Amino acid sequence: MLAKNNCSMMSKEKIKYELLDSGNGRKLERFGPFTLDRPCSQAIWKPLLPKSSWKKADAIFSREEGMGWDMRNRLPESWEIDLEGLTFRLSATNFGHLGVFPEHQTHWSWLEKQIIDCQKRLNREPKVLNLFAYSGAASLAAARAGAAVCHLDASKGMVAWARENAALNQLEEKPIRWITDDVIKFLQREERRGRKYDGIILDPPSFGRGTKGEVFKLEEQLWDLLKMCYAVLEEAPQFFLFSCHTPGFTAQGIKNVLEQLFHSQAGFVESGEALIPAKSNITPLPCGTYSRWSRNG
Repeated sequence: MLAKNNCSMMSKEKIKYELLDSGNGRKLERFGPFTLDRPCSQAIWKPLLPKSSWKKADAIFSREEGMGWDMRNRLPESWEIDLEGLTFRLSATNFGHLGVFPEHQTHWSWLEKQIIDCQKRLNREPKVLNLFAYSGAASLAAARAGAAVCHLDASKGMVAWARENAALNQLEEKPIRWITDDVIKFLQREERRGRKYDGIILDPPSFGRGTKGEVFKLEEQLWDLLKMCYAVLEEAPQFFLFSCHTPGFTAQGIKNVLEQLFHSQAGFVESGEALIPAKSNITPLPCGTYSRWSRNG
C-alpha cells in the first residue's frame, strides 16, 4: 500500500533525479528523496555498487510472479521532482512507471531550439503535435518554448496527469489542446480536416490498445503511422522527433526510415541511443533509440 500523504514540502526543495547504478537486469535510481530499484533489460553488465547499496532502496518493483512493488519504506501516494526546470508529479504505478522518463530530457533543449528557429522563420507561433504523449513532459517543454501544442494520448488518466503537470509549471494557460483519442483515427481525421503542424513528437509503444480496444503493434504499423504523420505536416515543416523502446529497432534503422520519409525535404537526420543522464563514474544506461529530422540541424 502507498502512504496517503503528499511530499509537497520535499518538492519545494527542487530535488531532482539521479541514476545511481545499473546491472544484472536492474537499475537503481533516486527520484527526489526516494531510491527505487526497477527492472531494466538493457543492463546486462554487473553493477558497480555493492549489494548493501542496493538494499537501501525504498521500494523494489518486480515482474516475477506478477507485477508489483515491495515497499521497504512506504512511498507517498505522489511526490514531485524537477527535471530541466520542469516540475513533475510522480506516483508508483502498477506497471512500475512513475510518470516521467528521464532519458527523454535530453530532447527538450533540442525541441526548444527547433521551436525558436521556427518562430523566427515563420514569424508566428509554431504548431506542435505530441502523439502517445503520456504525462506531458515533451508537451510542456514545447509549450514553455512558445509553441501551440496538441497533446494526445489514448489514456484519459494520462491526459489528466499531464494537465496536472501543466498546472504545476504554471503552463495551464498556454495554448495546449488536451485530447484523449486513438492516434491512428485522430491522424486520419486531421488529414481530412486539412489541419497541419510544424513539428511532430512521436514516442509510440511497442504494443497498445486504443480507446475502443483497437490493437496497435509498432513493428506492423510503423510505416503507415509515419506516412499519416507526414500527411499532417506543413509543406515546409520544422522538425520530427521519433523515439521508441521497441526491441530490434536500432538507431541506424530508424534513421534510415526518417531519411526515406523526408527525402524530399531539405534538412538533417540524426539518431542515437537514448541514454539516462549519469555522472561520469556511473555506467551509461541505454533506454531505447531515437532519430530526429530538422530543417536547420
